[in-house]
Amino acid sequence: MLPRPVARREARVDTPGVPLVVVDAENVRRSRWPNLTREELVARTREWATREGHELVIVLDGPTPEEAPDLVGAGNADDAIVELAATIDGPWWLVSSDRGLRLRVGDRPERLVGGGSFVRSI
Repeated sequence: MLPRPVARREARVDTPGVPLVVVDAENVRRSRWPNLTREELVARTREWATREGHELVIVLDGPTPEEAPDLVGAGNADDAIVELAATIDGPWWLVSSDRGLRLRVGDRPERLVGGGSFVRSI
């Protein structure tokens, strides 16, 4: 059994106005062919976040490729994102093309970004 996902709030720097970007990793990495590896997605997403000045949480199904405050591994990433969404106080974006997940988080994200659009930008 995997540990319960934790919104790694202690890793988040208090930067008002800078949205936290929550990435549905499996949805994004499978949105292009050939699929990105988990490690490639993590590296490229981190580079993008640094370049664009965003804070980041990448949520993966199953274990994370490494222990890091910006990675959350869960038995079901969608469930973990819904739980995380309920704890986010400031502005945040959701990166996912999963319509079911988008419905579950409702209007909480400030912005929705499709997985394919995102993967082309990283």
